[in-house]
Amino acid sequence: MFRLRALFLNFASNQKRKKFKNLVQKPGIDIWKRMQRRILSQISQSAKLNFRFTQNFFLFSSNETQSPNLNGGGDDPLYSDVPKPRRDKSERKPYPTPMKVLIRRAKEERESRKAEPVKLLEHPPGNGLLVPELVSVAHQVYRARQSLLSGLSKLIQFIPVQRCRFCSEVHIGHVGHEIRTCTGPKSGFRSAAHVWRRGGVGDVVFFPKCFHLHDRVGKARVVHDERHSVLRIPAIVELCIQAGVDIEKYPTKRRTKPVYSVEGRIVDFESVVENDEMEKHVLDSYLGAKIDEMERSSKCERMDQSNDVEGANLREVSIRTLASWFEMISGAKEMMEKYTVWTCGYCQEVQVGPKGHKVRMCKASKHQSRDGMHAWQEATMDDLVGPNYVWHVRDLNGPALDNNLKRYYGKAPAVVELCVHGGAPVPDQYRSMMRLDVVPPERDEVDLVA
Repeated sequence: MFRLRALFLNFASNQKRKKFKNLVQKPGIDIWKRMQRRILSQISQSAKLNFRFTQNFFLFSSNETQSPNLNGGGDDPLYSDVPKPRRDKSERKPYPTPMKVLIRRAKEERESRKAEPVKLLEHPPGNGLLVPELVSVAHQVYRARQSLLSGLSKLIQFIPVQRCRFCSEVHIGHVGHEIRTCTGPKSGFRSAAHVWRRGGVGDVVFFPKCFHLHDRVGKARVVHDERHSVLRIPAIVELCIQAGVDIEKYPTKRRTKPVYSVEGRIVDFESVVENDEMEKHVLDSYLGAKIDEMERSSKCERMDQSNDVEGANLREVSIRTLASWFEMISGAKEMMEKYTVWTCGYCQEVQVGPKGHKVRMCKASKHQSRDGMHAWQEATMDDLVGPNYVWHVRDLNGPALDNNLKRYYGKAPAVVELCVHGGAPVPDQYRSMMRLDVVPPERDEVDLVA
């Protein structure tokens, strides 16, 4: 290598500037390749072999440094099913529907609007009417949410829940984990270590709130000046209300006739007086005894649960709570196929309705360029109900999870982790995510495996 370097310096100093300029001026010729050829022509065959070996060695070592990092997941395909938070908060959330599909839909809608400026909307819920087959689903989801919250309030009395003081990290166990993933204030001074304290039901499952719409079609947007006068309720409750659940505290308008679309604007020719007089009568006749039967069954179920609180063991409560969780998630997914739910691409704001609101309250990345407006896009199930993924712990009374061994730990939604430790069977769809087939090393074996 020393001889090669000396030859290179001699070549650069002894060559005339005119020849070097001619090399630069010739188009399509790589200067460094020509220099390498002339250097190799002046050194011996043994030096050539040595140069090639060294060059291959450097190329091999550079490829090794770019290999995927297996510690902590990285790009390891075996760790891809474990959810990870966004590395950069300035990045936008991925679109559930590809952008090309959204653009094609917008073009088709624009062309149909030009071809038929005035038309009667036929399909619910876009025409202001309820979807008949989703009314019972909305009631099931509403009851499942109440049952879920009731079960979680009982489970956290026996199974400890830890939450970080500075960020949204949650952990199930008596001792918080030692995995350094804190992104809260001054986390750099703590080496990204969490500061744990006792958590509650709101930390296990998160229900983001949205503005309640009295008329989801006639007035689909809440403007900035109405941000204090319009109620905010959990988004999943608002979804149930728009799908057919009636709650006295949150009144909503029920139509009996479909609305018209005039050049993209919704026009309701139904008189307000007639609608107010016929609303209850039509709704009762439409749903009738079916809703009454659901309400009676839910009341009886709640009475049975309240009477059996003392006699029911922890395992039965865990199984019932986990079943309520899956019933709520599956029903909400079914309703989201018909009823649109929006979320901000940069923050956790959610809005249920045909359009997102116009309240300037976004404080996420790039909000100055949007004047505080949210960047609305189609929401997913994780945006409607925050599952709060936590690290899976095999033994609640065992030692804390080690940061150097995090590649061997799995994750699961906090509700599933809590119910599994309460005695419920592990769901099949979360077995791989929880890494039940992996035997994690002991803490004294970190140097041998990590």
